[in-house]
Formats: sequence, C-alpha cells, structure tokens
Amino acid sequence: MDQKPKKLLDQLRDAIRIKQYSPRTEKTYLHWVREYILFHNKTHPKEMGVAEINQFITHLVVERKASASTQNQAISAILFLYRNILIIDLDQSALGFIRPKKGKRIPTVLSKDEARAIIASMNQPYKIMAQIMYGGGLRLMECLRLRVKDIDFENHRILVFDGKGGDDRVTMLPDSISTSLRQHLEHVNAIHKKDLAKGLGSVYMPYGLGKKYPNAHKQWIWQYVFPASTHLTDQETGITWRHHIHETALQKEIRNATRIAKVDKRVTPHTFRHSFATHLLQNGYDIRTVQELLGHKDVKTTMIYTHVLQRGGLAVKSPLDN
Repeated sequence: MDQKPKKLLDQLRDAIRIKQYSPRTEKTYLHWVREYILFHNKTHPKEMGVAEINQFITHLVVERKASASTQNQAISAILFLYRNILIIDLDQSALGFIRPKKGKRIPTVLSKDEARAIIASMNQPYKIMAQIMYGGGLRLMECLRLRVKDIDFENHRILVFDGKGGDDRVTMLPDSISTSLRQHLEHVNAIHKKDLAKGLGSVYMPYGLGKKYPNAHKQWIWQYVFPASTHLTDQETGITWRHHIHETALQKEIRNATRIAKVDKRVTPHTFRHSFATHLLQNGYDIRTVQELLGHKDVKTTMIYTHVLQRGGLAVKSPLDN
C-alpha cells in the first residue's frame, strides 16, 4: 500500500532535523515558511518564485517594520525551503533585496555592584541561573538546557554542548556557587525520584540519542539542571517528560529583580554574559581567553567588549581629566 506523501511543512521539519539544526531554528523556519504561504493566500511555494519572495520580504520591511535579524530569519527559512525541499535553484541575483546587516550596537553592561545587586534580589532557582550566566558567560538557552552531566564540580567547570553555531565549549563553574548548586541538584534529584516512582521521569533527548541510548531518557545524568514545574506530552512520540524552565520565566524574574535593585538599565539575561566578558577584560585577561570562554568563532565579535571598558578600547584618557 502506497504511503500518503508528507505535507510540505512536515518535509521541512524532517530536513531541518536531518541537518541537526537547533529546535529553536526549526520553530523559526517553520514559522516563516508558514507566513510566506499564508501571505500568498496558501499558494504552494513550488508555484511561486523570486517575484513572490520579493513581495513577501518587501511586506516585512515596509508594512511590518521588521528588524534586520527578522528579515534574515525569513530569508534563510524560505531559501532553505526552495533549496532543500523543492529542489528549485532560484536566481538569487534576481532577488530584489540584499541581506540587511545589523548595525553595530554597544551592549548594555552592568557594573559588578549592579550585577550582584540584581542577583541578590532574585528568587531561586533563578538566582543560581543568573549566577551561572554572569559567572560563566552562558547564553540564556545554554543555561536553560544544561543537563546534570554538564556540571563538573571536581574540575570547577561547566560543559556547554551544542551552543550557538553547534559548537561545544568549556567555561568555569564559579566556586562561590558550588554549595548552593549542589543543594539545588539534591532538590531536583528528589523531584526526579518521585517522577520515576510515578512511572514518569523522562526527559527530551536530542539528535536521535534516545534511539542510540534507549534508557538514557530516565537516567539522572540526563535530567535538566533547571527542570520545569510541570510535565509535557510529546505529540510525536506520546512520551510524557519534564522539560526545562521556560525562558520567559527567567526573563520576567530578571526584570523584577532589576526594578527591586533600582538599576536604571535595560537588563536581559544576555546582559549578564556581556558583563561577564567586560569584567574579565577589566581584570586583565587577554581577549583570546575571553573569546574561547564565550565561544566566539571570530575574535572580532569579542572585540566589541573593548568599547565598553572604563577607559575605552584603547584605554584613552579624556582631555577633560588631564
């Protein structure tokens, strides 16, 4: 019996997973391809081409005032669809847009006192999460996706797997949070044992690891360091598992703590990473070391932090202070 062909978006999802893109990229690509199709009244993409893509991107820019990053996401998603699913070679020279470049932005950086004040105003487990981001330079999702096995207390380090760009790296585990983090993990372990007793205790396994290690999804070392308070049932597998805390919960806690600490800056989770890098440079660590800890491929990306040092990138002193 012939199998019914998969729907376009299902084919797109499969192709993204074969290439082992992150779940967030998968969600973004599916969103923009769906938006592209809906914009053209559900016309199948194989019946469209360069003209329709130009119309959609123009709509994003003119009508929706989309940012440079949003435009690039939409362009990447649509081109991925034509290249990998429809196998249509578009004449990109005929596309009426140029990928917009992000303007250079000086990141918001906290002083050491400001960072400590905000962290002190946070509740657990968000406080430890902020300490890890500030103390180890982790991105928001890198922190949320930490597994028990990624915390190396003996060697005072955190292993970051599949970070931005799919790279792995090692950063430091601050000694000052070792005790509180161990206590937190004891609490998480108790929750996990209760889940197991109820026939639960599973966790999401990425990139086919669930098939390679069929029992790993219930093992302690694979559990999230910061688990959600509720369970989630995977619609594809039917497995009920406990995901990590949602990013919006941490973002909200940081906003509240910033207000309580009376810090008059726009602070996000990424601000702690910016502050981590800047404070290391202020303390005299070389930029190559900071680049490695941050997981930047190009040192030029890390160089942005030289512009927010107390004396500027070249340590120039103002003539007014002479």
